Parts: sequence; C-alpha cells; structure tokens
Amino acid sequence: MNEMSGPHALPPPSERGLGHAAGIHPLTRRLGGRSLVLVGLMGAGKSTIGRRLAQKLGLPFLDADQEIETAAGMTIPEIFAVYGEDYFRDGERRVIARLLQQGPIVLATGGGAFMSEETRQRVAERGISIWLRADLDVLMRRVRRRSNRPLLQTPDPEGMMRKLIDVRYPVYGESDLTIESYDAPHDRIVSDITGALTRWLDESREVAP
Repeated sequence: MNEMSGPHALPPPSERGLGHAAGIHPLTRRLGGRSLVLVGLMGAGKSTIGRRLAQKLGLPFLDADQEIETAAGMTIPEIFAVYGEDYFRDGERRVIARLLQQGPIVLATGGGAFMSEETRQRVAERGISIWLRADLDVLMRRVRRRSNRPLLQTPDPEGMMRKLIDVRYPVYGESDLTIESYDAPHDRIVSDITGALTRWLDESREVAP
C-alpha cells in the first residue's frame, strides 16, 4: 500500500491565505499551527460536523479514513478483509502523523485511531483533541444507515457497540474537550465546539505565535 502515503500535502498555512484573510475567524488566529482533531466512535458525527466546523473557521477539512482509502487504493472494509485490523491500524497511525504535519486543519479520525498512545501523543503535540461523545441509542440510529462498518459485521452490532463504548470512552475522555453529539442541527454542535474551544483557550492562556 505504499505505506498509505496518501495524496500531496496541503500547502503551508501562509499559502492558504490563513494568515492575512480579512474575514478569518478569531479562533483560527488563536490556533496558530495547531489542528483540531475530532475523535469518537463511529456515528458520532466527526465527518459531518467536522466539515461544518472547518467551513466556519476557514480551515481545510480532512477525513483520515478517506485519506487511508485513497493512499491504499482500497476501501477500509477491503483492507480489514485482506490484511486484517493490525495492518490497518499501523497504516492509520502513519497517515494521521503525516496529516498532522499539514496543520492547521480540521481532522476527523476513525473510531480506533485515538486508542493508539503514539497517535494521542502526536495529537497532543500538534493539535487540540475534541471528543464528540454520543449515547448508545444515538450512535445505533446513525450507524444503521450505513453498512460499511467492519467492526459491526457481527450478529449483535449493538452488543459490539456497547463493548466499544466500555473500552474506548475512558481513553476518549483524555481529549482536551468533550462535546455532546446529540440529535440537533449540525450548526448547533459546531457552536458548542467553538464556545468550548474559546473557553479552553482562555483558561489555558494560550496565545497563537
């Protein structure tokens, strides 16, 4: 899979106009070179909400799963079927590490990505992690609309989701921010994120260079 090397890198922030755009969002200026990294289980809304958040902040949006598929020339279910989960996770770590070097961006990660200690460390160094937390019933309503979830190809998908919640939620809880992903217009969730991010930056007394 060519180490899931992916497409060409994004141009640096200065070439994207982020540093001098008249209408740039105040939060974007405060991020400096850091990316916003969305984590959470499948169905939490990382991609849909991430696109809206990126649009509001004037940042590029990237979906790690899509980048992996592009780099591999295969869908994620195909990667799981042919090579197995361990192989996928190894490529996932490398792709996310590369994408984080292209910040500032809004990056949606796969449900298992944040379980890697190496990935959590890289996110801490180059980004701000945001956990989109959703209850089981909300997640199940959303994931039933799609059939391309390798980990849910089981006779008891709800039982599998419960297990994933038990294992992953404590780790997701290490994120910088936790945002409830409930059944509401996406723009409302985006507003929740920008409000919480503003407060987090204020409390951290972090100022962009």
